[in-house]
Amino acid sequence: MNGVHIRSAEKALSVGTWAIVAGAVLYSVLTVTPLAAAHTPARWAWTAPILPLVVDAAVVIVVRLDAVLARLGGHGGRWPVVLRWMTGCMTLALNVADSALKKDLVGVAVHAVAPLLLIVTAETGLAYRRAITTAVKRLNEEQRAERERAEQAARERAEAARREAREEREHAAALAREQREHEARLAREAAEREERRQLREQEERAARETAERVERERREREREQRERIEREAAERRAREAADRVERERREQAEREARAERERAALLERGPATSKLPEDEARQIVAAAFGAGLSVRSAAELCGWSVGWVSSRYAEHRDPAAGGAELAGASAEVVAV
Repeated sequence: MNGVHIRSAEKALSVGTWAIVAGAVLYSVLTVTPLAAAHTPARWAWTAPILPLVVDAAVVIVVRLDAVLARLGGHGGRWPVVLRWMTGCMTLALNVADSALKKDLVGVAVHAVAPLLLIVTAETGLAYRRAITTAVKRLNEEQRAERERAEQAARERAEAARREAREEREHAAALAREQREHEARLAREAAEREERRQLREQEERAARETAERVERERREREREQRERIEREAAERRAREAADRVERERREQAEREARAERERAALLERGPATSKLPEDEARQIVAAAFGAGLSVRSAAELCGWSVGWVSSRYAEHRDPAAGGAELAGASAEVVAV
């Protein structure tokens, strides 16, 4: 299991825990409020929801702080356990009290489901979070050990490289000494071959100059030929680009003219006597938007509501903001 899996599991646990807590809190408020109101003076009946809200607030505090402490690897001592079980038992007692007073065993069982699920979820979530924290610590320790092994291997490789470099320097020094001795021998031998070499060098120089001249002439001819080919290719590409631009311009003009004719044909149809199909209505709204017509005029042409047409106009003006303006358009549709 890697860090991605651990984070995914922790996220799923957190979302599930808070979903259960939210459901249990809502169910407890709806269940306990009538009981508290029935046992409260009439003029104070409005205070009935306060009791379940106070108890459920304590449950939320316990779940939240237990999650933080578990993530940090800490432990709050016995008082968090007392508070967790006390709030759970209070929630259970308040939820089943009304059914218990009426001696309704089925009601007791039904109303005990949410509090018991909340209690068990709180304890199980705490255990899961501690296990996840332990797994994360173990994963971090394994990664740290892996980095230390990699660093140790790098240090060993660096030491081996330094050893090899030192051996290479020593070997190079020995080769340099041998080279100097060899050069000294060559110098002595070169003095004996000096006259023969000078003559041979003169002959080679003359041959080299001739070969270099021929080579320069050949390169010059190749360069001129290459420049001519490149110049012709550039001129051909420029002509092709100009032809392509002209062709695209003509095609664009034809498309725009065709779209203008289609838009004019849609707008010349006059007000719709009934609500047109949505696809056809969308085409008419797009044509009206391109022609700069008002929202009401477009609504008359397609037979749809002003709010719907306003939403389509918003999509044409700013597709990214179309979803944000859809709520306002829906309100206008209801008004219409």
